[in-house]
Amino acid sequence: MRHHRRINTALAEIDLSLAQWDAMRHLDEKPDASLHDLAVLTFQSDQSFGTLANRMIDGGLIDRVPGPGRAVHHRLTERGRTLRRQGDKIVDRVLAQSFAPLGPRQLATFDHLLARLGDYADSQLDD
Repeated sequence: MRHHRRINTALAEIDLSLAQWDAMRHLDEKPDASLHDLAVLTFQSDQSFGTLANRMIDGGLIDRVPGPGRAVHHRLTERGRTLRRQGDKIVDRVLAQSFAPLGPRQLATFDHLLARLGDYADSQLDD
């Protein structure tokens, strides 16, 4: 939660929220993702993500574009692309500050432990 609050506060400097930056990051990485896919990737309900997408459209961060059939996709606007890149630097800076007290061995151990927990969580889904 501290990371989220710090990142959200830092992103506010460029008039972005963490939710907006995360949505743009996933949209940029998966430009053909459906609204539902983006909601899942950002841990939101379809309705919540739809509301966020509408606010981002109104803010000039993303556009709606027609897809195959009745599908509607979203894409970053030039403004959205610029703010996403600025946001990437801000998020990287905040995370670097957060983990600065850890040395290389501690970071490697931390990474190993997180991966182990992730593998365990994944195995529980299979049961």
